[in-house]
Amino acid sequence: MRLTDVSFRYRRRDPSVIREAAAELSPGDVVELTGANGAGKSTLLRLLAGLLRPTGGAITGRPAAVGLAPDRFPGEQPFTVSGYLDHMARVCGGRWRPWAERLNMEQLLGVRLRELSKGSAHKVGLAQALMAEPGLLLLDEPFAGLDSGTRDELPPIVAELSARGAIVVTADHQGGLRDLPSLRHWTITDGRLVETTPARTPVLAGKLAGTTPQGPAEDAVEGIAGEPAVTPDTTATTVGSPAGEAGGRAVGGSADGGVGVDRGGVAVEVTVPVGDLGAFLERMRGEGYPARPVSGEESR
Repeated sequence: MRLTDVSFRYRRRDPSVIREAAAELSPGDVVELTGANGAGKSTLLRLLAGLLRPTGGAITGRPAAVGLAPDRFPGEQPFTVSGYLDHMARVCGGRWRPWAERLNMEQLLGVRLRELSKGSAHKVGLAQALMAEPGLLLLDEPFAGLDSGTRDELPPIVAELSARGAIVVTADHQGGLRDLPSLRHWTITDGRLVETTPARTPVLAGKLAGTTPQGPAEDAVEGIAGEPAVTPDTTATTVGSPAGEAGGRAVGGSADGGVGVDRGGVAVEVTVPVGDLGAFLERMRGEGYPARPVSGEESR
């Protein structure tokens, strides 16, 4: 899914709420969207959902099934919770009862929508957004007002959807998804969309080798947003092919700082925070990879 110079204003003479936003989303991406109140987070979610049309630029590659859980659930409707979800299932397809169970909603099913608290209304919105197994899930302040049990359950739900290839974008100032691996961060400031994902593990080099002498790795890739790949609080680490795999093994950094590879091997050099280096090396070696620090030091 791609945003190409997307702009949006609500009225012709109004200033743009979103200005020339450009981004790409791949299957499995999870994005945390932040910004000040009124910055345009909800507007961007509605643009991603297709509920608003850009006044400039284009959004392409939107998945066919889209689920949106808004910040303010429209509760002034003559339904109980179960009646409303049954109605939406007939309109949109899908099953809501498994989600109602995971979101601890059983005691709400007979309650009328207008009688729900904000947190309970959020649960209904989440169940509605999830019922059709969306390829694109958009959540607007999903943790607001939730009980602790549901707050704990929501990150695993997002992780499961991501593992199936769904794209998830959530406007959330509470950091409820901060423990998910590979979480991307977007920020809206003055209408501009900026990716602020920390450059924690940029790949420096990875090369399938035939008969390759030890030497500087080719086609090195710099860190995210052009940042240097190795910073004072990170250290370079070489990871080779798993032990016993066909194709050889990786050799540690050469004297000139390159990554040498035996015949047919694969070498990848990454940077990790110094404080995480010991655990990273232990995990890689436990999985059969001959990982070693380029500097020769395993900790500081």
